[in-house]
Amino acid sequence: MSNPKPETRNSKLETRNMKLSLGPLPYYWPRQQVLDFYDGIAHSAVDIVHVGETVCSRRHELRLPDWIAVAERLANAGKEVVFSTQTLMESEADLRTLRKIVAEDQYTVEANDMGAVQLLAAQGRAFVAGPFLNIFNLATLQLMASLGARRWVPPVETSAAALLTMQANRPAGLQTEVFAYGRLPLAFSARCFTARHFNLQKDDCHYKCQAFPDGLDMQTREGQAFLSLNGVQTQSAQICNLSGEVDHMRELGVDVLRISPQSSNTVTVIDTFYAQLAGEISADRAYARLAELGVGESCNGFWHGQAGLSHVTSALAQQ
Repeated sequence: MSNPKPETRNSKLETRNMKLSLGPLPYYWPRQQVLDFYDGIAHSAVDIVHVGETVCSRRHELRLPDWIAVAERLANAGKEVVFSTQTLMESEADLRTLRKIVAEDQYTVEANDMGAVQLLAAQGRAFVAGPFLNIFNLATLQLMASLGARRWVPPVETSAAALLTMQANRPAGLQTEVFAYGRLPLAFSARCFTARHFNLQKDDCHYKCQAFPDGLDMQTREGQAFLSLNGVQTQSAQICNLSGEVDHMRELGVDVLRISPQSSNTVTVIDTFYAQLAGEISADRAYARLAELGVGESCNGFWHGQAGLSHVTSALAQQ
């Protein structure tokens, strides 16, 4: 699918209502691949881009100065840049990096652990409350807003029914960003399961996760795709695809749809969501196209309060 011209995109902003964001890169790609990827993203239709290492501090192809350079490139292209922090802090070196990210006050920070929240709140800085803060109830959401959150990302397990309750009582001025496409980030561990798969120690992992640009797929004994290993992160093998729920999310007052990077077709995924939000293609056409672009089978079970790996036909499609 060809990219719309910039002037066409600008004229559609009011029509589509919701914004698109690109989540942080969860995988360990070679340096040049990462730089080329974000060069493409700079020319894409996405509004918000999250940068930074969120999974493992041993990944060293890009250091913090490199991520800052990427952020500057994206900002110059008109993108809102958000620095996402590491989810599982394990050392003083990790904390030093976190402090440096918080000190970069040119960009908004997405806090993915409470240490980041505390540092940002202490400086009186607005932030994005990331999906790994596990905001499942209104009291926690109100706490995050009082500490400075201006946008929040519900945990990927959140159902539409649960989100309805949260949205009905959402603090004033707080935006909601929903994970709408990509492999679901399910869990983090102090162990590196990719290294363990190769009988290696975490501290001598040979950076094996770089050999799997979309994660290492795992199957059940029956041969069903189940999980994907991404270093210390466990993901779904299926691709969350909530394009069929966009109208419902509009009704719920969702402000931003998040797309998670994958090694191929990410810009085309962005363009497809953009076309759907702009009313250029239908929800069922967008869903079918996105299903073809994914690196796994589509799923939407969590949104419907069911097992995450399941696929449920949306109420809209049933009408």
